[in-house]
Amino acid sequence: MLQAKNYREVDLGSNIIAIFTTRHGGVSAGPWAELNLSYGGDDDPASVTQNRKAVAETVGAPLVGMRQVHGGHVAEVQSEVSGPPPEADALVTTNPEIALTVLVADCVPVLLADPNSAVVATAHAGRRGLIAGIIPATLEKMRRHGADLANVQAAIGPAICGNCYEVPAAMRGQVTAIIPATESKTSWGTAGLDLPAGVKSQLHAAGVDKVHQVGNCTYEDLDYYSYRRNSQTGRAAGVIRLKA
Repeated sequence: MLQAKNYREVDLGSNIIAIFTTRHGGVSAGPWAELNLSYGGDDDPASVTQNRKAVAETVGAPLVGMRQVHGGHVAEVQSEVSGPPPEADALVTTNPEIALTVLVADCVPVLLADPNSAVVATAHAGRRGLIAGIIPATLEKMRRHGADLANVQAAIGPAICGNCYEVPAAMRGQVTAIIPATESKTSWGTAGLDLPAGVKSQLHAAGVDKVHQVGNCTYEDLDYYSYRRNSQTGRAAGVIRLKA
């Protein structure tokens, strides 16, 4: 089980557990030190398994994840996945016996909950996923499972900030033409994108007004993994579950 200092908890309702992990509190070594939660790199799988067990013990349920592909597909999961995880960039459930998990190392982890209707979701919002509409698609899937968007609360987790996420000017133009709130300039004066701002704007546009933001920049804050800072690195997680 993790110590409280190794994750950030967000209050999304009395019947919801929602956390964002840091890179501390696990057993991985090298560039993946310490709490790497992804099997996707060259980290020792046994270490990743032990790290994931610690997170599962902390939230009180097995972790259920997805094969994230930077798209707009949302998968419903109502049990542990015995085979390959679903190919998706968001998960929705009404089952309190599992914990939905999104892995990140600069992209935006988003946790969503309607505590009244007992529907929760995770979303992985990178540049391509935002353009593909992963946030509105996730909210629509929640609505189909009984969520009232007026009651949905959202948590935007640690991600690379607009001052640090440099992109070519043409790319910024393509993204901001679709999501104007993402327009940014880096602290050194070049074209940038503010993905957390883009997520927040899409949430508000859908009618979600209760938005909590954990403002740590993963590129600047060494307590978090950052692919931009070090391409050989681990993955932190946003994790959410309903209390049984």
